Amino acid sequence: MPAVQITLAQDTAEIPPLPRPRPDRTALDSATSENGPEDATATEAIAAVSSVPQPVTLTARITADGTPIPDGLIWRIFEGTPDENGEMALVAKADTGNAAIELPPGDYVVHVAYGQAQISEPFSVVPGANTHDVVLEAGALRLNSAVTGDIPISPALLHFDIFTADDELGRALIADDLPPNEIVTLNAGTYEIVSRFGAINAVVRADLRVEPGQLTDATLYHHAAEISFKLVSEEAGEAIADVEWTVKTAEGATIFSERGAFPATVLAEGEYLVLAKLGEQVYNRQIEVQPGGPREIELLTSIY
Repeated sequence: MPAVQITLAQDTAEIPPLPRPRPDRTALDSATSENGPEDATATEAIAAVSSVPQPVTLTARITADGTPIPDGLIWRIFEGTPDENGEMALVAKADTGNAAIELPPGDYVVHVAYGQAQISEPFSVVPGANTHDVVLEAGALRLNSAVTGDIPISPALLHFDIFTADDELGRALIADDLPPNEIVTLNAGTYEIVSRFGAINAVVRADLRVEPGQLTDATLYHHAAEISFKLVSEEAGEAIADVEWTVKTAEGATIFSERGAFPATVLAEGEYLVLAKLGEQVYNRQIEVQPGGPREIELLTSIY
């Protein structure tokens, strides 16, 4: 599978700098009364310096030796110390590549997301200019599917789900209902990919590895086919309207039902029972679905 450097583009926006926090006047007045005017002046100066927002520049890279990501990032900055509820307050947000913000000196946690790839890490702000560079260690997937034998599938009938690989904590959904050929940025690692062809039982699963800084193209193959039905009075005749259709598996489970003259669906390889009800009359036919291109199934009223 070919691998290329990942580049994605999204709209950018800037966030204004944070407002300057107000000094704690109670603390300053207390210092004045206890230590005298000189100590109070020093305390005020220290407090003023420690509360003045300092310039902070945030950058992110796909890999350590990669260039900074120009756009498409979502930055969130949190207070480094949780509150009494165990939550960290959000103090800044930016939807840019390089984020330029201002923060008072202190400890913080930065979270950055790039597509489905994300990372959180602590950092500190000190007096003066501050820079912090985040390495995502991310890669990307581009997914497609075909019927065995390289028979193409209509994109309208395909969608993909991405899960974390199974572990002791179980798998977690990362992205769902993705169309084919969409590039999805992910943290490096192994993922379970689920390809769904149609809406019934044509499902393929595979574990794929995402490598840092690489785009992985993957095609999953289905043993299935598009099937359409019609009830006719003679071979190759006109489809009869207002028919109630039911498809059952070999085990007797109903997996498809629809009313109409020419219904269509996708079925996985296997044996099925097709029933067509017209008024009080029910016609049926056993069929076997083989992987391949679209296929039309006729039920003849003169036979069944």
